[in-house]
Amino acid sequence: MAKDKRAKAAAAALQSNKPAQPPRVLVGPSWPPFKPALPVADLSLEPVVPDKVVVLRSFFPRSLCRDFVSVLGTLPLTTTPGKPKRGDALRVNDRYQIDDPKFADRLWSETGLKDAVLNDDVAHLWGGEVIGLNANIRVYRYSPGQFFDAHYDDSNNVLVTAETGDSLPAKTTWTLLLYLTSSSDGCVGGETVFYPYDRQSAKEAIVVSPETGMLLLHKHGHDCMLHEGREVTAGEKWILRTDLCIKR
Repeated sequence: MAKDKRAKAAAAALQSNKPAQPPRVLVGPSWPPFKPALPVADLSLEPVVPDKVVVLRSFFPRSLCRDFVSVLGTLPLTTTPGKPKRGDALRVNDRYQIDDPKFADRLWSETGLKDAVLNDDVAHLWGGEVIGLNANIRVYRYSPGQFFDAHYDDSNNVLVTAETGDSLPAKTTWTLLLYLTSSSDGCVGGETVFYPYDRQSAKEAIVVSPETGMLLLHKHGHDCMLHEGREVTAGEKWILRTDLCIKR
């Protein structure tokens, strides 16, 4: 039954004849203000897989997540095709992306994330001197029947805008996923699953269930763990995605 749903979702996406990568737009959404002021809880990094996967619970309060979902729902999302490029994992979801250095800086410096990441106890995790977040902000919506098969995230060379306005050469080292919905919002399924030995084994799977407002960070690049986004079977899973960047 699950395979049939996946096949139908993939076929529907393929028939939509839309590009694999949504175009980057120049004018972004009116991001909601961070109200109440952030952080609303102690942002302590909790290890899921030592040195490779951590979470920050209650990064966003539920009310702010609702505000973001309301805004993101108005965006022109693009459905990925059901037939991926050679070497890519099969992904069926709706996406939007924009290069927004100002919002990336707000997310980094006005939420408590910067202090949590630069804490001496965890500074060794990131692979170098962290200078901010990737300005390429991505929005993902997974509706029933949509999923992301097992894959690895690449590391990329990017530019990070400093407080002075200068563009600093940087490299992405960790993926950041901010869950805006979860089972408490009617989303069923959609777990992020990691496989520590680079093989899809149910016995070895490390499952992270979405929690509204939780930030998940996982190492990517040459040391990335094989991972997947399980199929959503009811409701919608909304994610805000960017990357942690180190000085290059």
